[in-house]
Amino acid sequence: MKLAANYVEKPWGRTVLPVPFKNHAGKIGEIWFDAENRDLPLLVKYLFTSEKLSIQVHPNDVEAKQRGARSGKEECWYILDAEPGATLGIGTKYEISAGHLRDAAMSGAIEQLIDWKPVRAGDYFYIPAGTVHAIGAGISLIEVQQNADITYRLYDYGRDRALHLDDGLAVSKARPYDDPRSGNVGTEDFCTLADSSLFRLMFTSGTGNQRMAFADVPYWIMPISGTYRCGAETLEAGECGYYEPELDLEFTEGARALIAQSKF
Repeated sequence: MKLAANYVEKPWGRTVLPVPFKNHAGKIGEIWFDAENRDLPLLVKYLFTSEKLSIQVHPNDVEAKQRGARSGKEECWYILDAEPGATLGIGTKYEISAGHLRDAAMSGAIEQLIDWKPVRAGDYFYIPAGTVHAIGAGISLIEVQQNADITYRLYDYGRDRALHLDDGLAVSKARPYDDPRSGNVGTEDFCTLADSSLFRLMFTSGTGNQRMAFADVPYWIMPISGTYRCGAETLEAGECGYYEPELDLEFTEGARALIAQSKF
């Protein structure tokens, strides 16, 4: 089934969205794809930034349930486009104690402690729970995550939004990012971007009319370019679909997409 697109305003969003998305009133920062009347385990988002997002952290499943939430949040980013000089903040430059991190968050010095990494189209990063992170300005990306809206803000550049220092500091692992599930897809036709205990995220690029079959696990597909067909439905760039494994995936030459499968 093709999933509905829900446009979400954010203070760091954009008034003009890239093709093929339609402009809406206000600053759109996210487009969420979820199913009506069905609670899916993963959530797919597009993000469009004109300013930096807050410096934040997400809890793992155990930590989230201790705080009354149904699950934690791990995610993977795939960069669609990045303006010259655009960066992602992932991890800290060196390991930082909770006390030091609190002081830095309160003073604003945390911005200088974050490891801001230059990015380009095709880059991807898996963000484990506990990773202190922020998305910079001038970036369009696809995010695949656990379907949980749980974020602890540590610093928000003076915006009038609540911070969550106690919870955020309790779950933060303020240290350099060294997760091997990161890189750039380059010219590969197919590769696995992330394979965790929670979900698997893959990249595929078509070199002709092809077909992919999924043996036993439903899948999400997010076309980046070209045309995909799943059963009777056709998907284009900017759309997202969720399909049962018995439905093969057909795609045309030059088509590119992300494909995700849940493990829980």
